[in-house]
Amino acid sequence: MNKKELIAKVAERGSLEVRQAEQAVNALIDSVADALQRGESVALMGFGAFSIRHRAARTGRNPVTGQAIAIAARSVPVFKAATALNDKVAAGAGSLRSDADR
Repeated sequence: MNKKELIAKVAERGSLEVRQAEQAVNALIDSVADALQRGESVALMGFGAFSIRHRAARTGRNPVTGQAIAIAARSVPVFKAATALNDKVAAGAGSLRSDADR
């Protein structure tokens, strides 16, 4: 599902016009991004939590040349699914086909 499809689903389930659903989805995305930018975490009960994880600087290798390269420290967003979401996905997993079955 892409963003356009998500907006259509929110409009349908929420009995909203597509424009209103688009504004709601964009507001949610912007609010989560703003909170993460401030270093805060966002927890949505039954869905999961968005947070920031700090990665330390390290030395990596160029896969082509094998030469060592410095990788700078950085902060990355992470998502941890709630138990309820994991359970819901697992309950529907029997109906999903793996990539090998396609």
